[in-house]
Amino acid sequence: MALKVYNTISGKKEDFTPVSEGKVKLYVCGVTVYDHCHIGHARSAIVFDTIFRYLRTKGYEVTYVRNFTDIDDKIIRRSREENIPWQEVGQKYIASFYEDMDALGIMRPTHEPRATDHITDMIALVDALIKKGHAYNVDGDVYFSVDSFRNYGQLSKRPLEEMMSGARVEVDEKKKNPLDFALWKASKEGEPSWDAPFGKGRPGWHIECSAMSTLFLGNPFDIHGGGKDLVFPHHENEKAQTEAATGGKFVNYWVHNGFVNIDREKMSKSIGNTLSIKDFLKEYHPEVLRLFYLSNHYRSPVDYS
Repeated sequence: MALKVYNTISGKKEDFTPVSEGKVKLYVCGVTVYDHCHIGHARSAIVFDTIFRYLRTKGYEVTYVRNFTDIDDKIIRRSREENIPWQEVGQKYIASFYEDMDALGIMRPTHEPRATDHITDMIALVDALIKKGHAYNVDGDVYFSVDSFRNYGQLSKRPLEEMMSGARVEVDEKKKNPLDFALWKASKEGEPSWDAPFGKGRPGWHIECSAMSTLFLGNPFDIHGGGKDLVFPHHENEKAQTEAATGGKFVNYWVHNGFVNIDREKMSKSIGNTLSIKDFLKEYHPEVLRLFYLSNHYRSPVDYS
């Protein structure tokens, strides 16, 4: 019996046919390393660790890539709050992440690239998008033009109005379209930056995953995973910019785990209702959390109370 995978983009289960017979290429969006991980991060880690293990038991040779976002507005903000260099923020919370993952019995992926190790790859991707007319430069800030990509919205299937008011859509008067998103952010005093043909600056969040996933896995690759909250805008934007740059398909199967709620309310740092993995493990054995998540369907929301 053929293995079937629920594909977010089609909204149905599909027969799983990898790009290369007997091999599976899997990319999962990792954490932005500016704080200790919470139990929402643990759900994604446990779900995709289980998928990784299962595919291996089925005889597949799995290349599993999970990144670290180690340059971001939140990291810069945390470096100021803690009065330490931004590089140390990343190192500190990567170490914390590994403590948590090891405690939960999570296997290490095949590759765990850090964004700052692949800036040149991101610059090349942004440059390609500019040259192909999918991106524009405004005073050193480079934006992706969603109007240039006719399949924008294909993954999330959101109406335009809903996308306009969606989470993490930055308001910026420089944009031609409010949905346009930053590929490259012009340098600011006191912030890390790198030289690029289109101006000194640093990469946007979405371009990081596109560059690292295709570098390690090529394109198209088999499975792109992450939490349901990443479908829009992160994965929608990744898909758009990668397919615009390459002219081909980015990913064959999109897999997303469901939300974690605290007392029936979505867990969110902005709300302040998160529970860190470290605090959970002070009270319970790590296998309790694995059992809690794996006894629920991976796409369904779970309520922790």
